[in-house]
Amino acid sequence: MNTISFMSANYVTRQLGYRMRRGWGQGDRAANEHFRPIETFAARFEEIVRDVRTMGFDALDLWTSHLNPAWATPAHVDAAREVLGRHGVRVVSLAGWFGATPAEFEAACRLAAAVGTGLLGGSTAALDENRTEVVRALRRHGLRLGLENHPEKTPAEMLAKIGDGDDGLIGTTVDTGWYGTQGYDAARAIDALGPHILHVHLKDVLAPEAHDSCRYGRGVVPVRECVAALKRAGYREAISVEHEPERYDPTEDVVANLAMLRDWLAE
Repeated sequence: MNTISFMSANYVTRQLGYRMRRGWGQGDRAANEHFRPIETFAARFEEIVRDVRTMGFDALDLWTSHLNPAWATPAHVDAAREVLGRHGVRVVSLAGWFGATPAEFEAACRLAAAVGTGLLGGSTAALDENRTEVVRALRRHGLRLGLENHPEKTPAEMLAKIGDGDDGLIGTTVDTGWYGTQGYDAARAIDALGPHILHVHLKDVLAPEAHDSCRYGRGVVPVRECVAALKRAGYREAISVEHEPERYDPTEDVVANLAMLRDWLAE
């Protein structure tokens, strides 16, 4: 069975009391401010890891606002590794924004390697500016880059971005919720992307155009069919449970999503 991971960005609103009134940037800034001080980092990071374990996960997609290449020091990394090891949680991807320049992308690669993952799942403007340097950094650190389909609206747009894939170093992290937001059938997207899929953010959203995530089965994304499509594609990598509501704690929904996903994978 595929590894099932918890996306730590599910807690984007946690530092705001689960009331994010001014959009994603507000939650992103609050998380960075909360986790950056090294004096309190270990205890605050452990709160997330402990909750992840309590929900039933032993794998984590580590959001860059919880451990950011822009401010993570060796002390932050050491503390994170100690907490993860003590709780038996492994990092399956570094998730988020990996910078606009080759230097910023290199920093993200160093951090990903340091926390023990082989995958970057997200976006970087550096790919358009200097693909050669991005590929060199990936090779240097033994990593792969799974580009998330945001802002890409269709598999065709994503395949154009991936190009020849640079010997498998560059592929896609399928975010089923973003395909739902764009009004595109995420299961069809998985069928089209097949061997290029390096990671999956399994998410449901309430309606097209907006991006309000919800419990599996309550939105417009054919989540169960997405899992079936992944099986058809022979996908064996991790699947991340992602749900980032702006106005409530996602924990109850995430636990329900985990149970549903386990059942679908066992079918």
